[in-house]
Amino acid sequence: MATTSSATPARRRLLRDFKKLQEDPPTGVSGAPNEANLLSWNCIIFGPQGTPFEDGTFKLVMDFSEDYPNKPPKVRFLSRMFHPNVYADGSICLDLLNSRWSPSYDVASILTSIQSLLDAPNPNSPANSLAAQLYSADRREYEKRVSAIVEESWLDADGHTQAGGAGSKEPTAGEESQEEN
Repeated sequence: MATTSSATPARRRLLRDFKKLQEDPPTGVSGAPNEANLLSWNCIIFGPQGTPFEDGTFKLVMDFSEDYPNKPPKVRFLSRMFHPNVYADGSICLDLLNSRWSPSYDVASILTSIQSLLDAPNPNSPANSLAAQLYSADRREYEKRVSAIVEESWLDADGHTQAGGAGSKEPTAGEESQEEN
């Protein structure tokens, strides 16, 4: 990773964030820098218990600039998501990542905030208007669609689908029998 000669303030802070995440990991989230690039992190959020997202395993990527922590990272879901505050490309509409950013936020607090957003969306600031409409007017249909995304996340977590849920590798024997049903 970063050597002392290339340890900019952003990189030092990211190493500190990573150490904290390893030593005191929050429940239901994980993240680590890409082996080749400390400024790009691969993260996972597990769906919160007691929510429609429960049992889901959702991949995200965080891209930091050399201005971190003074500027927030760009964060997006790689796993397909059906949520009022997530755009089709996986970008997240969360004030903490925009106007309410503070350098006091670290990787752990960003991930736990996104995890909380799964259960408590803001339908008044929709990134996905259909998800927001269903969340407000037809909760049963909303939860049905979320359930499908949760099931899809299991395949994504095993590496059998590509980012965004498109494409797939060869299914295993167990998956073939599921697909035939």
